[in-house]
Amino acid sequence: MIIVMKENTPALEIERMVKSLEDRGFQIDKSTGSRKVVLGLVGDTSALDERDFMGHEWVDRVMRVQEPYKRASRAFHPEDTIVDVSGVKVGGKKLVVMAGPCSIETPDQIHGIAKEVKKSGAAILRGGAFKPRTSPYSFQGLGEKGLDLLLSAARDNDLPVVTELMSADKIGTFLEKKIDLIQIGARNMQNFDLLKAVGRLNVPVLLKRGMSATIEEWLMSAEYIMSEGNHNVILCERGIRTFEKATRNTLDLSAIAAVKRMSHLPIIVDPSHATGKRWMVESMAMAAIAAGADGIMCEVHNDPENAWCDGAESITPETFDHMMKKLREIAPIVGREL
Repeated sequence: MIIVMKENTPALEIERMVKSLEDRGFQIDKSTGSRKVVLGLVGDTSALDERDFMGHEWVDRVMRVQEPYKRASRAFHPEDTIVDVSGVKVGGKKLVVMAGPCSIETPDQIHGIAKEVKKSGAAILRGGAFKPRTSPYSFQGLGEKGLDLLLSAARDNDLPVVTELMSADKIGTFLEKKIDLIQIGARNMQNFDLLKAVGRLNVPVLLKRGMSATIEEWLMSAEYIMSEGNHNVILCERGIRTFEKATRNTLDLSAIAAVKRMSHLPIIVDPSHATGKRWMVESMAMAAIAAGADGIMCEVHNDPENAWCDGAESITPETFDHMMKKLREIAPIVGREL
């Protein structure tokens, strides 16, 4: 249930309403918009009668929220959420591009790529230190050594970092090393214990869509994180599994419009993992921005042919620079900037 307060409701009246509801056992999410305040009630509201609230002098309207996700719902939070990643705002007018190698390999590799993507306009450096692979015999990443190399390259280029957390036992390491944005990968989208664990952190979370997940299931996973107190969640569409074999996954651009209608959370697109083919990355990135995405995450490698991981979907720094020029041309057309 949500309670929409009237315009210019005194702060004292809002606090009285919040206190009254909390005394009745409800958790209250307060969303302050440009003109009105919306109070979201979390708990068993089945016994509440909307008419009881309509008699209140400062209540504008009362509505029941049918969606199983509450905190992630746009009904609870009508205004778009902007997530601050160490000074980089994701979800506002300015588009955000996250770029870097699938896997961190050597100091020269990650430092060189970081320098190149920063020069072209990337705002966040991505790189995998712990790699979930389908085969147990594939390269699994450099682990903590990889994190150190990633952070060193990021500091040298004044960039925040995003990297994947695969298990809760590594949370202490991520906090100690001050990772700016924690990525939860597609395979862990419904690892509910891990979601609750990052929900208790004061670190933004990038939540990738599971390879067979519906949009509602994806938002429910975001709800797991938000229910523990961490509302700084960024969604990432990375393609879903279908019968199609021409691409690694099927990029669901319609998810952007659906999420924007259903939720207030920012959403970015990963065209690298979605297509699995480097020649598709630029066009799909352009399509994502045109469809309303808040940013792009893509894989960039200085030598894709010899990459230790996912070289087929990695673009070169030169191609990345060309893509960024194209995105700058598209951004103003959809009311954004890069």
